[in-house]
Amino acid sequence: MSKSAETEGALETRGIEQVPDHERTARPRQLFPTWVGANISVLLLTMGASLVVAYHLNFWQALIVAVAAPIVSYGLVGLIGIAGKRGGAPGMALSRAVFGQRGNLLPGSLIWVARWGWETINAVTGAYAMLTILDILFGIKANNVLDMVMLLAFVVATFAISGLGINAVQKCNKYATYFFGVFSVLVLGYLVVDTDWSKVMDHSAGSTASVITGVGMIAAGGVSWIPSAPDFTRYLPRTASSKAIVGTAVGGAGVVVLPMVLMGAVMAVSTPDLASASDPVSFLGEILPTWIAVPYLFIALIGMLLINSMSMYSAGFTAQTLGIKVPRHWAVSVNAVISLVFGGVLMLVATSFMGSFIAFLSLLAVAFSAWVGVFGADMLRRTEYDGRAMADTTRTSAYWYKGGFSPAAVAAWAVGLVSGLMFTTSDWFTGPLATNNVIGEYGLGWVATIVISGVLYVVLPKPAPVTGPAAEEIAGEPAPTGA
Repeated sequence: MSKSAETEGALETRGIEQVPDHERTARPRQLFPTWVGANISVLLLTMGASLVVAYHLNFWQALIVAVAAPIVSYGLVGLIGIAGKRGGAPGMALSRAVFGQRGNLLPGSLIWVARWGWETINAVTGAYAMLTILDILFGIKANNVLDMVMLLAFVVATFAISGLGINAVQKCNKYATYFFGVFSVLVLGYLVVDTDWSKVMDHSAGSTASVITGVGMIAAGGVSWIPSAPDFTRYLPRTASSKAIVGTAVGGAGVVVLPMVLMGAVMAVSTPDLASASDPVSFLGEILPTWIAVPYLFIALIGMLLINSMSMYSAGFTAQTLGIKVPRHWAVSVNAVISLVFGGVLMLVATSFMGSFIAFLSLLAVAFSAWVGVFGADMLRRTEYDGRAMADTTRTSAYWYKGGFSPAAVAAWAVGLVSGLMFTTSDWFTGPLATNNVIGEYGLGWVATIVISGVLYVVLPKPAPVTGPAAEEIAGEPAPTGA
């Protein structure tokens, strides 16, 4: 990544302010390990098993899902990531240009809260991995006290990586990519030898509706990274290839999602309980031989640690855009404490881990998607962002609009959010339009949210595009006029 005064060394000190052009020296290919690391989750195995057990798909249909889901979701991640090279700032800071200084507090608050859930799920999964390693290697059995100790250890490690900043996150992701490659070879080799392939291939096909639902379910996880995409592309120069940004996002996610989902689908044929395991980590540790269970658990631990570190890294920026006036690394600590508290509740009280995860995922995708629709539609008309206006939260800001709000953006976001929830069903909530229609049947409430909010923003009258002083950089240098 960039080796500037703000980023070189152990601690990144830059917050939500715009990165000057002379510090933006990263390359798109450096993003590949980022999106690999963002997907090294054992929950993909469990979700792959759900395709067979819950949706009754066969191997070839699961393959279609595993290919289509990362293309759909991480294609959007890459597209929104283009805003990072244009504006040189985190996603929720760029969002001020769209929603207004006050208006941005609405989607920002909801996205920040949604990140609590992701970080809680990941922290619990990481804690389960550590508990299972202790059981396999040393025979130490889990109890409530040990559960909380492992959860605390995981959250502290997450805070350490995310608190250090972009260089630490990127370096950890790079090495995790190698670990994942070795792990995949081990598991694939075991499955090739141990699996009854005739039973796998004889599995009857499910409906087309189930295939679409499966794509929507797995793609929804990737949607949660879309608002964070500019956080990792803001050090790219303005001349960086947009195609490369999208390609590295889809490719990095695809090399993980494809094998993990297929592994889960294959394993579910002989062990269908994988799809409904209350603790998927220890369950897989029991059904795999020790020689592969231990490496698997270590990669599970590393993956959850990196995913949570990336999420907390972005959450720190979101907290700053909400007005929490502390350095970025301390803003990260707020989410660390929240995930520790919520994680403890989930480990001690929740009876169905996967049920809680899927229910949360379906609602989370809608929360992120309303922002995605508006922000993405705005990118069609905006090629640059005013760093000074983003940093100025007073009435003098070019992004103050009307009383601090962009009426078109806020209205489109609110309508899209409510509409998406009406089409969404989960264990926790079922919208009034979630049944007896194609969108509800296929679990595509998040897709409807993006479309509705985006189209509405396009047709509503908007504030005039920012020009003039907006083209000046923080460093006082003229900004390029191209994207």
